Amino acid sequence: MGINIALDGPSGAGKSTIAKRLAERMGYVYVDTGALYRSVAYNVISKGADPADSTQVCPLLSGIDVKLAYENGSQKVILNGEDVSDKIRTPEISMGASGVSAIPVVREFLFELQKSIARENNIIMDGRDIGTVVLPDADVKIFLTAAAEERARRRYKELQEKGDTSTYEQVLEDIRQRDYNDIHRDIAPLKKAEDAVEVDSTDLSLDEAVEVIYKIAEDKIASKKNGSVQKKHESKEIAQIRPVKRGKKLSPVRMFLYSILRPVVRLIYKCWFNLSFEGTENIPKDGSNIFASNHRSYSDPVFIALPTRVPLSYMAKEELFKQNIFFTWLIRFFGAFPVTRGKGDTAAIDMSVEKLEMGRNLVIFPEGTRSKDGKVGKGKTGVALIAAIAQVPVIPVGINFEGKLKFRRKVVVRFGRPIRPEELAVTSVSPKELKMLKTKIMDAITELVY
Repeated sequence: MGINIALDGPSGAGKSTIAKRLAERMGYVYVDTGALYRSVAYNVISKGADPADSTQVCPLLSGIDVKLAYENGSQKVILNGEDVSDKIRTPEISMGASGVSAIPVVREFLFELQKSIARENNIIMDGRDIGTVVLPDADVKIFLTAAAEERARRRYKELQEKGDTSTYEQVLEDIRQRDYNDIHRDIAPLKKAEDAVEVDSTDLSLDEAVEVIYKIAEDKIASKKNGSVQKKHESKEIAQIRPVKRGKKLSPVRMFLYSILRPVVRLIYKCWFNLSFEGTENIPKDGSNIFASNHRSYSDPVFIALPTRVPLSYMAKEELFKQNIFFTWLIRFFGAFPVTRGKGDTAAIDMSVEKLEMGRNLVIFPEGTRSKDGKVGKGKTGVALIAAIAQVPVIPVGINFEGKLKFRRKVVVRFGRPIRPEELAVTSVSPKELKMLKTKIMDAITELVY
């Protein structure tokens, strides 16, 4: 994994300009996350949709292909094959970006792209929630700020040079409104990470601000390298193996309700989709099993539950539990519990083991996010960690359908042969063993996906 520098701060603080200078000076890759959100906003606005209305924005995401390209050291933003690097730098698109960034589905849409770039490169990434959400484990976190009037002056000068006719007062009002929107949005609001170093650039020239942040970054990186040399060569266990006592049964009342509900839902899904199951002989008749599956749609937990005799529990991103009360109650009723993505959520791991100890089955989607093209990703080690701790069978699952999930779409759900604890051969939860176990599980899932 590369060295990650997170540069957060409000609109107009100079993050992009400073990040570019730092990246060039340090030989790092610069990732302009604001450009990604601006690209989504540009696409939405160009189609006449409201960037603040999720019901208008979400249906347009499937038609968006945004990439960051680098030509002669300069970053280009390519939207659906078109270079929109200049078109996305207007006040209208700036406000639109603030709107779309508050929509959870948009953030999820761009989240994995940002994470994958960070995993594979030494990067400097700027935005508003990089140090708090996107890269919570970044090696260096900077929170860059400046007075609103100074930020408006800088942005006004930049727009004038591009021939924009906006007045200083309009730019200042846009800055203040965007600050309010970013700070008060429900999802990933603008805030300083607890371990971030704050730099106020109000009275600093560009060169001075770059120099201050460069020195902070160099000191932090040197300190981390010196403190982690020994740890790199150690296998540190992050949890203890505590095998689940299998055979515990759920209450008769719950099992009775589940036995009634399951055939009804199965009939509904069979009518709505061209649905079939393969390998159902591999499904254990008891509970305390992990079903590890690829992730294609929001219906995946239901697809897995329909041929399964014991109720399932599954992790769901914490944002879903901040919806309306009825929806939250409904997903909890059907076994969902929250997990904080992008962090080592030990509470979710403990809850997973607890569900297995209760006699429930547990569904895990190792990829962490839905695949749009059906290809299986590398997966994360969470499934391996829980399987190693609990020492329970892992049943690989492959959910297969082409394109988008819609009425009468052919869906094939394949259940693979259970991988039993003795086959896992895990004696500790060291990073090395977890990586091997994750690979074994992901390979089994991949074999079930066409």
